Amino acid sequence: MQDNSIPRNDYEMFHENKKIGYVTSGTFSPTFRKGIGLGMIDKQYTDIGTRINIQIRNELHPAVVVKNPFYMFSGE
Repeated sequence: MQDNSIPRNDYEMFHENKKIGYVTSGTFSPTFRKGIGLGMIDKQYTDIGTRINIQIRNELHPAVVVKNPFYMFSGE
C-alpha cells in the first residue's frame, strides 16, 4: 500500500477504474510499517511496479505491485 490503509480479504483491486482482481490476504506489516497483501490479479497487470488501487470502504487507495517475497532473509 502507498498510504496508511490495510488491505483485507476480498477487497477489490482496480486499474484505471477497471476491476482487475481481489485481495486474498492482507495485514499491517510492523517491519515495513505499512499495509501489505497478496491477491489474484489479471495477468496483464502483474508487472513489478504497476500502480493499482484497492477499494476500501468505497474509497480507492493506492498500491503498487512488488516482487515476492516482500523481504530478503539475511540470516544463516
